[in-house]
Amino acid sequence: MSVPLIVTGVDGFVGRHVARLGASAGWSITGISRADRPDRSLSPFLDRYICADLTQSWPSGLPHDAPVIHLAGLSAVGPSFATPQRYLDQNSAMTTHLCEARLSSGSGAPIIGVSTGAVYASDADESMHRETDRLEFTSPYVVSKVLVENQLAYYRRRGVSTVVVRPFNHIGPGQRTGFLVPDLLTRLKRISPGAELSVGNLKSRRDYTDVRDVARAYLALASTPSLTDSLFNVASGSSRSGEEILGLLCGALEIAVPPVVVDVDRVRPDDPAVITGDASRLREAVGWAPSIPLEQTIEDIVRDSISR
Repeated sequence: MSVPLIVTGVDGFVGRHVARLGASAGWSITGISRADRPDRSLSPFLDRYICADLTQSWPSGLPHDAPVIHLAGLSAVGPSFATPQRYLDQNSAMTTHLCEARLSSGSGAPIIGVSTGAVYASDADESMHRETDRLEFTSPYVVSKVLVENQLAYYRRRGVSTVVVRPFNHIGPGQRTGFLVPDLLTRLKRISPGAELSVGNLKSRRDYTDVRDVARAYLALASTPSLTDSLFNVASGSSRSGEEILGLLCGALEIAVPPVVVDVDRVRPDDPAVITGDASRLREAVGWAPSIPLEQTIEDIVRDSISR
């Protein structure tokens, strides 16, 4: 018999991969999102789909014994500066409704709440971030995620089984524009031979993990009945520069790397030079480790974008 699993934000970038991998591993997936219905690429992996606005309420009739991977929420850093209260209101409200429903039901099934590795302070002398490191509030998006973390901690004290994950940069097939890799890829596919490419700071180094490995981490945590810790980084443990990403994209496209010019409007003044995550706690808890190398991820992203 398949085991029930609820995935919020199921039609998002990560949610689709969680649904696909979860279904192939034998989970019975209930997906929740705002769309009227799932599209044809997602529906084969769902046993049930619910259209709901989680900022208003948690849907009734869902199994109380099903783990929840809570992916729904506003997730882009840039737009949060224009609508800060929207990020705070919506991300917080979804968490409240979910946790209140679980509190009322008395369910012991875990909620895997997704935060972000962007919450860590960018200390110059510390590039490998651990779960115990100092936090820094660099955007309304980050503020909303720390708020959600605190809500999950509050409900955990009240008996709800909650786990917080802090994923670092994750990339892979299906990621929408608004993030480094799909943005670079979109422009590279349109660039004329010999033309310059306008970029931000490609010298900064980030910890990139394939979204399929990230999905595996969430599923592993959802299936582990007893966890010693309630907070886990999800990261590869190494960092690669934007210049390396550009080179890999050009290689997968079989084009020359274009000359680049830095657009100051694309550069964040407080952008840390290096960000790397330490996921040893996760590895010790569930045996997880990333399995897809960056080079393969980039090739899969390019192949997927061409096939669309």
